[in-house]
Amino acid sequence: MSDPHRPRTPAEPESPGTAPRTPERRKGAPTMDDATLLAGLTPAQQATIQTMETFHWRLKFVRRPLFKTPIPVLFNREGDRYVVVNEDGTIDENPALVLRD
Repeated sequence: MSDPHRPRTPAEPESPGTAPRTPERRKGAPTMDDATLLAGLTPAQQATIQTMETFHWRLKFVRRPLFKTPIPVLFNREGDRYVVVNEDGTIDENPALVLRD
């Protein structure tokens, strides 16, 4: 029988019948360079992104849904607001895009 006051090592299960904890396997999203992010976007989207970057907006990521147009997402300097650049280069300030934390 084990001592309940002894500290548990990471390899030991928390309680009987519980699987042992394993190290965190999830990794952060790999950082991509601008050329990789811009690949596949329309010339209108690329021009809008370049203009937005002069106003301190940054291209954070591009969603690439299967069989659909890529969706570039830009964030403001503070990171508290985002916009989507449509295929024709227009800016959608109220996108229906749902972001996870």
